[in-house]
Amino acid sequence: MSLKHKTYIRKKIVVTFFLCSTVFLLLCGRLVYLMVVRSEHYSEAARQLHERERKIKAARGRIIDSTGAVLADNRTVCTISVIHNQIKDPEEVVKVLSSELGLSEEYVAKRVEKYSAIERIKSNVDKATGDKIREYDLDGVKVDEDYKRYYPYETLASKVLGFTGGDNQGIIGLEVIYEEYLKGKEGTILTVTDAKGVEIAEAGEERVEPENGNDLHISLDINIQSYATQLAMQAMETKQADSVSILVMNPQNGEILAMVNVPEFNLNEPYTLPEGTPEPASQEEKQNLLNQMWRNGCINDTYEPGSTFKIITAAAGLESGAVTVNDQFSCPGYVMVEDRRIRCHKVSGHGAENFVQGTMNSCNPVFVTVGMRIGVDKYYDYFKQFGLMSKTGVDLPGEAGTIMHKKDNIGAVELATISFGQSFQITPIQLATTVSSIVNGGRRVTPHFGVKVVDSEGNLKETLQYGVQENIVSAETSETMRYILEQVVENGSGKNGYVEGYRIGGKTATSQTLPRGSGRYISSFLGFAPADNPQVLAVAIINNPQGVYYGGQIAAPIVRQLFENILPYLEGIDYNT
Repeated sequence: MSLKHKTYIRKKIVVTFFLCSTVFLLLCGRLVYLMVVRSEHYSEAARQLHERERKIKAARGRIIDSTGAVLADNRTVCTISVIHNQIKDPEEVVKVLSSELGLSEEYVAKRVEKYSAIERIKSNVDKATGDKIREYDLDGVKVDEDYKRYYPYETLASKVLGFTGGDNQGIIGLEVIYEEYLKGKEGTILTVTDAKGVEIAEAGEERVEPENGNDLHISLDINIQSYATQLAMQAMETKQADSVSILVMNPQNGEILAMVNVPEFNLNEPYTLPEGTPEPASQEEKQNLLNQMWRNGCINDTYEPGSTFKIITAAAGLESGAVTVNDQFSCPGYVMVEDRRIRCHKVSGHGAENFVQGTMNSCNPVFVTVGMRIGVDKYYDYFKQFGLMSKTGVDLPGEAGTIMHKKDNIGAVELATISFGQSFQITPIQLATTVSSIVNGGRRVTPHFGVKVVDSEGNLKETLQYGVQENIVSAETSETMRYILEQVVENGSGKNGYVEGYRIGGKTATSQTLPRGSGRYISSFLGFAPADNPQVLAVAIINNPQGVYYGGQIAAPIVRQLFENILPYLEGIDYNT
């Protein structure tokens, strides 16, 4: 071997040694880095690889009415799960679970055979069944206690309370609006397993306890709600109506005492369509039917208010100086607006009458005249001032807004029809809120249910606050309106709303739905008491009644019966508390 070749070999050996040494040093450095610098990270990763985590559901906060009645509560249920690597006798597990849970063996077997950290078999299992499965002491079968929402009164105030989904989150109603207060915080159970996924008994388990949700106290009164529901159901049955709504609130502070929308639905079975409903052709059709069933007519739906809206026109007329209580009018049974003859409900006319009498008679020509005197610009300004162009802010989801002409599109005919409550639409809650501000001295309150939030130990967490707008109308206009509306009930079209021994104010309405001439009507009555210092206001609305459809004849008696029963009851309540 030549000297040159030997030198080449030696150089190659040196280079190879250098490269191997470098790689060795790099590997050692990497090992030190992983074992020292990153040791905590990989220890945590290894720990997590051998840990199983199961959730512990928190008890959802209750919903409690003003009398202390629990309207939404919880029932203890169980969630049954399996962990594949821990099952020692899969055939026995499939047999027991399919038998006890009423599931097919094929369904259970698929989940038992599935390689996963944990596989849920069934949720919302009643506690007795869960306890029975736990007694079998089957390896790999987990029985965790859970909570299911329960509504003791089933259909009562269903469209107000709302309900929860499979994971106990709010879906509609107060349940969704106050989700952040009611939901609570889940806990966890951590167990340690070996490389095969089998729990190491000696390692025990680590628990992080759940935090229960807070209780929501609301203004709804179960006694008033129950009686109003009874009256609404009677009216719906006797008048064969499509639906009936009754809203009862305190006009001084906006607290809602009752909100009825019949037909209601069973909160414990919210996905069950009413009996007699044809089988939906598709899932989409079923969902549409459910959405309709869940709709809260007092909040989600608009309608032409008809003559109850004359309260707003009267207040605007008095406030603007366009009319006084002594102004004289003459009603021949109609009024001409441009080339349109707009008739009064009394075809022969009311003859000579002052403004108070015109309101008592619910005379369309009188209110058309007042609307014309106010004029489009001022009338539109009062619409805004009274709050009709914005939502009420009620604490329920899906509140609809007022459907009104654009100002530039309001001509003489549109102004005339608006003045007596036609050619536009509002919600019942908007009507009740606006009239409240007119009769309570001029303060527009925010209608609401939520009063306070209390934790599971009974400690006050928050008193809920709501906005108030002052000077909607003057105190003088408010006083005059209370007087006029009391006359409507004492001696006018609202006499069927009169309650012996009480001073009642109110206004009737009968409006025809679109298209005109369809023969479909909406009958309503708005009443409040005492007339000189209103503490309760109620609206009753009957949609598409059959036979007699005048609001003074079929809606006013509903409010009268309601007041006859609840006014003595409310006298014992301190409104300042």
